[in-house]
Amino acid sequence: MAEEYDVVTIGSGHNGLIAAAYMAAAGQKVLVLERNGWFGGGVVTRELTVPGFRHDQHSMAHIFIQANPVLKNDELGLKSKYGLEYILPELPMMSVFEDGKSLGLYRDRERTYAEIAKFSKQDAETYRWLADKAASYLPMIVASLYTTPTPLGATYALMDQSREGREMWRYMQMSSHDLLCSLFENDRVRMHFARVAGENLVSPDEKATGMGVFVFIGFLEAYGFGVAVGGSGRLTDTLIAHIHDHGGEVLADTDVARVKVTNGRASGVETTDGRIFNANNGVIAAIHPHDLGAMVDGVPAEVTGDAEATQISEIGCITVHAALKHPLKFLAGDHVRAVMIELLPNEYDTIRKSFDDLRYGELSRYPLVGLGSLTMFDSSRVPEGNATMHAWDYVPYDRADGKSWDDVKHEYVARMLSHMKKFIANVDDDNIIAYHSDSPVDMERTSSSFRRGDLHGIASTTYQYGAHRPTPDLGQNVVPGCERLYLVGPFQHPGGGVFGAGRAAAVRACDDLGIDFEKIGSRQ
Repeated sequence: MAEEYDVVTIGSGHNGLIAAAYMAAAGQKVLVLERNGWFGGGVVTRELTVPGFRHDQHSMAHIFIQANPVLKNDELGLKSKYGLEYILPELPMMSVFEDGKSLGLYRDRERTYAEIAKFSKQDAETYRWLADKAASYLPMIVASLYTTPTPLGATYALMDQSREGREMWRYMQMSSHDLLCSLFENDRVRMHFARVAGENLVSPDEKATGMGVFVFIGFLEAYGFGVAVGGSGRLTDTLIAHIHDHGGEVLADTDVARVKVTNGRASGVETTDGRIFNANNGVIAAIHPHDLGAMVDGVPAEVTGDAEATQISEIGCITVHAALKHPLKFLAGDHVRAVMIELLPNEYDTIRKSFDDLRYGELSRYPLVGLGSLTMFDSSRVPEGNATMHAWDYVPYDRADGKSWDDVKHEYVARMLSHMKKFIANVDDDNIIAYHSDSPVDMERTSSSFRRGDLHGIASTTYQYGAHRPTPDLGQNVVPGCERLYLVGPFQHPGGGVFGAGRAAAVRACDDLGIDFEKIGSRQ
């Protein structure tokens, strides 16, 4: 016999949980179904290596969600009632170069000025202009991130009406490399900011990546990089606690096979083992665009065809999580203490060419390693005196040599660790108790959203951006041909990362149900 709910959510990623939590707060009877034995999707903290060491398996720092009303205004009480707490270090990001020099990017603009001035006084002055410009753009950017996106045509038409708008449009079309070369004279400074583009799984030479520099700097100075006390998964934990407190359920090991559709409306879900859960008021679903046609009946062929044609990035991630006896010792000095630490070559063109290698399925000539050791800021994650390391690199999903990642993953980890010894004194067997690694293939197995190791679900390109993400038909979080089906996930606007974008799906669902969304937060 089918079980009855008001709203059923497919997937327990943070976006789905946020949407479900708002609906539960609005008085809906909510059910969340997760195919894995754990919750959180990309926002999860697990003992991946040895007991007592808690690792953030995917997302490490929570940046863009800090401006989301779910946290900024504490609309769901995650902080005040459920104990979610963030540390916001003064040094969010630092680049360490192979010759031992470093460049820190502080929340304090004048400290960043001093860091850049070590390489170029002129570039330090330019940074002041860049940071001012980023701050002026920030309110408009923030206003666009946490609700359903404005149609792109209307957006571009509005931008074209002013000099400032036309300027912004130009930056949006430029590559990060072209923008940075027009601004800065020093190659180390250019490389430092170009590496930001790389964190979005694209080369700094990719067109239409320039605006990301302004977004990154604006958020870094205004909000910082949030380190969740106890681990990234604390966000997931508090969302689940909120759902439970409001009468909802969250079930693990429950794989959904399809969405039930009755008279053109989502009416529930059926699991792979044949169970049926009815949803009287709607279904919230983290369905990858490539799976939409197989999971939902009645959607027009042109809609599912466009969804299946969405592009996935050619670049995937490989990660290493290590349990350490002692904190990392950087050869550059003890001042290396940032949330994100980029290990960079001495020459800027080296990383550009490394991204070119990946484009052709080759391993990058110079590993593009970034890392975090968040026990620098939150010692609660490990036994006293110990530490963790979370390192990542970019690799092709399909290797040009035809080798399987399952066969050679640990060979690549050895390559990463060997490379890291150029920067770190104690990343060796004497200090590493155990490690866990996820290749792009492992990423895909972990979550259907991380197709081919793309943590953003689909590539972050201009034609898969804003109201066209993942497609123009699906960009408003709803599905033509199936009413009351609301899409969430990294493949929806604004993209991958911890944005808390499930709030937009909840707003849309509340509109359809005649619920005053603005009153939800006041009820907590």
